[in-house]
Amino acid sequence: MKFKTNLFKEFPHSIVLLFFIIILATLCTHIIPAGTFDRELIDGRLRVIAGTYHVIPSSPLGLMEMFIAMPKGFKVAIEVIWVVLAIGIMFGVLEKSKMIENSIGTLINKLGFEKRFFIVVAMTYLFGMLGVVVGYENNIAMIPIAATLSLALGGDLMLAAAIAVGGVTVGFGLSPINPYTVGTGHKIAQLPMYSGALLRSLLCFSALSVLAYFNLRYFRSIINDPSKSKTRDLDQSGFGLTKELSNYSMNFRDQMILMIFLIGLGSMLFGVFQFHWYLNQISSVFLMISIVAGLAAGMNGKVIGETILKSISTVAPGAFMVGFAATIKVILEEAHIGDTIAYELSESLMGLSQYGAAFGMSIAQTIINFVIPSGSGQALATLPIMIPTGELLGLTRQTTIWAFQIGDGVSNLINPTMGGLIAMLSLCRVSFDKWIKFIFPVTLVIFLISWIFLLIGVYINWGPF
Repeated sequence: MKFKTNLFKEFPHSIVLLFFIIILATLCTHIIPAGTFDRELIDGRLRVIAGTYHVIPSSPLGLMEMFIAMPKGFKVAIEVIWVVLAIGIMFGVLEKSKMIENSIGTLINKLGFEKRFFIVVAMTYLFGMLGVVVGYENNIAMIPIAATLSLALGGDLMLAAAIAVGGVTVGFGLSPINPYTVGTGHKIAQLPMYSGALLRSLLCFSALSVLAYFNLRYFRSIINDPSKSKTRDLDQSGFGLTKELSNYSMNFRDQMILMIFLIGLGSMLFGVFQFHWYLNQISSVFLMISIVAGLAAGMNGKVIGETILKSISTVAPGAFMVGFAATIKVILEEAHIGDTIAYELSESLMGLSQYGAAFGMSIAQTIINFVIPSGSGQALATLPIMIPTGELLGLTRQTTIWAFQIGDGVSNLINPTMGGLIAMLSLCRVSFDKWIKFIFPVTLVIFLISWIFLLIGVYINWGPF
């Protein structure tokens, strides 16, 4: 008897892909021995103490524990899940008010539709700069704007994700002033804060240029042949323009709602940089913007309520994916195998040449990033091990930190355990499996360019020490 299945006929759906990764992580708890480093408290954060790794009794997860890890994952990711819902509510209200549509329609009308290729490139760099300067999750409110802009220009939702999610991720990951990777790394290595910014800036600009090229090429391809769109089957309702560009203008109500949105964003950024606000405070600001904008748009309680529920239904799949992906993190932490992976990868570098060690470090950090998706968390867990390892192999501390930043920052583009990435993609309604098929070649090219820069750093003995 033959059994036929179409399960592997195409690239797995996001849910199926993550479920396979969850199963793989669970199997790893039975193969990889549990171990841990001793840690010390510095500036309120636990940092690994190099040379203290030791094996502890293994605690592999069984079938029941694997499924129990799923609701635990939602508990771990609740702040990211809530900010996705809050963003969905806010843009649902703003979309209902027609402010976003009128603003983008007016902007394109004034710039000229014939400049749409330039706009795509410029917006890629703009979102990249937002990643460099503003941060990662702090930019989540800007992502749906790219969806409306892309559709207005004749693009699709994949192009929107490539411009916004790709731009922010590359800019943030390779930022010369990234406080979570470069900043934490320089503190650990006792280097001048944000030193070596010139080379890092050149790499960041080069990587954004690669992304802009791929975005422009994809844009041209779907204009010439709409069947090549990777997201033509997705629901685009609420994002597109509903009338001719020449008919768009902004009335006083649109301007008032836009000011409410911008003041809200300004207040959020002030709180982030001045008072160290994070996701709970950010989502609270988004909800306040929703209420005030809804009232300014003349909506009554019933309309606001219906808009909120409709908006939640739109972003709920993405919110679910964030929690589901966090299951992987829970499994690895409960089995205590993350430190073992970091230790074994660092040990595998011994005996390599300087060039091989730098390249190997970036690969090791890429692998570890799937286990510890937090940039600062990864720095605190691995750099106290990697820095002395690099010095033994003849690498400067600056080069070791750059290898760490490249491995962490570039792999963020394809990391299913990174809640912020899944959240941003969900706001463009792009599933992770579709995203991987588009962004993987881009990621490989950016990795290649990054490794060339890294090897240049090794060659010039990049300092200060």
